[in-house]
This record gives sequence, structure tokens and C-alpha cells, in this order.
Amino acid sequence: MAQLIEQPHLMAGEGWADYGLVDSGHGRKLERYGRYRFIRPEPQAMWSPRLPDWQADGEFVPGSDEDGGGRWRFSGQVPREGWPMAWDDVRFTASCTPFRHLGFFPDMAPVWSWMRDQLAGRDDAQTLNLFGYTGVGSLALSAHGPVAHVDASKKSVAQARDNAALAGMGDRPIRWLVDDAAKFAAREVRRERRYDGIILDPPKFGRGPNGETWRIEEGLGPLVADCRRLLDGDSRFLFLTVYAVRMSSLALGGLLAETFAGMPGTIEHGDLSVREEGEGGRLLPTAIFARWSNPG
Repeated sequence: MAQLIEQPHLMAGEGWADYGLVDSGHGRKLERYGRYRFIRPEPQAMWSPRLPDWQADGEFVPGSDEDGGGRWRFSGQVPREGWPMAWDDVRFTASCTPFRHLGFFPDMAPVWSWMRDQLAGRDDAQTLNLFGYTGVGSLALSAHGPVAHVDASKKSVAQARDNAALAGMGDRPIRWLVDDAAKFAAREVRRERRYDGIILDPPKFGRGPNGETWRIEEGLGPLVADCRRLLDGDSRFLFLTVYAVRMSSLALGGLLAETFAGMPGTIEHGDLSVREEGEGGRLLPTAIFARWSNPG
């Protein structure tokens, strides 16, 4: 039976050549993305900035509503079409999106490394990336075998394909699927498919390609149950991340503990975070997670 580790676990991401958290505080964060620096809102940065002056090429100014509105304000020459970046052997394009993101989520870097560790030595692993966005995680997983990449956004999947070409990974065995993640997982269960690993990164709210409505409080439990049916005792992992919700990681861990009853392995939960650069860099929390792993 899968063992739930009740003590929370911290996954801390460090900067790398193309990305770094320069500073944070007063509800904002200053980051570098390649040669450019940006300021974005960050409610969890409740402390004071360490640096007296933030110089940036652009800042996302949030709107007055609670639906994530706002706009970018640029002071430098930032390419609107984006610019190339890299993590490990994966190359991709970063760009300033209308949703305050920059085309990928840098706090996922330790997750990509962790998943690769679970599949070490494998080149035939079947993995599934639900809510796959622009495909950096899918490209990282593709070093270990075929990947099914699913996202409801046609634009995001197109960007993922472009990232694969940029990385020289266009011939990797990746299925690029514009689909509703929950409906796709349910169909895979009916097809009696199995996977060695699943990464699950659902939004708080979203819509499918045909107008389907996703609310995490309603849809997460059934989706995790379907993902469990796509795994077996020889599978290696499921990784679940949740952003911007009033929920404890222990709740996610409890959900996996119930759903994975009877399976081998370990269930852990905790916070994702990114460490500021420089001596004494603080940890900025970004999301909660729960993960099931089975070393086999």
C-alpha cells in the first residue's frame, strides 16, 4: 500500500544560466529571462525587497478585477515574438503573454529533474503530460520514451511544436493533442491504456477546446482517479501541481493516498519554491504539489 509521508516536503528551484529570481518583496518579484528582466506581481512575497532599485525591461501591471487581468508596460526593446532560452538540453521560446506568464513556468525545473530521475536508464517509458502548456516538460520527458502531450489551447500546442523544432527534438515520439484533459484521460481509461508516468498541472479554472468548463474543486478528484487507472504496479510516478488555490498540500496528499490505496510506492506533498539569487537568497513559494513515486 502506498505510504503517505505526512511531513511536508520542499522542492526548491535554483536559477540557471537563462533564468533567475533576482529579488522579491512588497508583492512583486524581479526575474531574469535570458538577457531581459521583468517585474511581475507575486502576492506571496510579503517581505521587503533586498535591492534598493529594480531595473527591468518590462513590468506586468495587474488590472483592478480578480480574474487575472492586466497589461505589460515595457521600458526596453523586448521582442514581441519572443526570444530563445534553454533548460538543460531543452530549448524553447520565452515571450510576454497576456496572462502575465512568459511562456513557461521556471518553478517546474526541479519537477522536470525529479521526473527524469524516476525514469533514469529508460528509453521506452510511456508518459502523459496533461495541461502540457508549451511543452518544456514534454520535451524533458521525451528523452526517456514516447510522450502524450495534451492541452486545450491550440495556440499552446502550436508553441509546443515550435519549441520541439527549436530544441532539435522535432523527431521525438511526442503526440501533440489539442483536447480537454479530463475527457482525454477518461477515453484513455476506456482504451485500457497504461503509462509509466503522468504529470498533471491543472489550472484553477479553464475551458476545453469545445467550451468545456473546468473547475479544480469539482474536477480534480475524478481526474486523479482516471489517472490512477492509467498506472499500474510497474509505473514510476504521478506528479500533481496546483496553483493559486486556498488549499493545503496535505489535502492533495490525502487525495492521492485514498486514490492510490493498494498501490506500492510513496506519496509526498509540499511546496514548490524558487530561491533568490545571491548570498542569503530567500525561498519564494509558488505552488503546492503532491506526488506518487514507485521505484519499482
